[in-house]
Amino acid sequence: MKRGLHGMVARLKVTLWSLIVPPTVWAVHFLFSYLWAAIHCAKAGGFPRLPVVYAAGTFAALAIILAAGIVAHLQSRVPGDPAPHEEGTDSDRIRFLAFSTVLLAALSFVGVIFTAAPVLFLTDCR
Repeated sequence: MKRGLHGMVARLKVTLWSLIVPPTVWAVHFLFSYLWAAIHCAKAGGFPRLPVVYAAGTFAALAIILAAGIVAHLQSRVPGDPAPHEEGTDSDRIRFLAFSTVLLAALSFVGVIFTAAPVLFLTDCR
């Protein structure tokens, strides 16, 4: 019983970690997107590598969110758990939280794409 409880607590910690990461990464990327747009529209020179850094940051954000989604997906499908129809068990609650995290990661992934696309192709700010 102790081993099962220890494993469940470890799974809950991983699930909570993956629940926090996607929206946090999206929020940080969102702020940098607006910073890049403001610098570009203000025509503040001296930042020739900023578009490359921004694109690399966008790909890094997408990779981190994808990794958190994969971890959450793996947490939602652990072999040896009771069947999903046995509602009310701790394992069922953790799997539901993990599945919700997969959906949140997918939403954050799409959010980063929709935030980055206009900024990467920004031409005229009038």
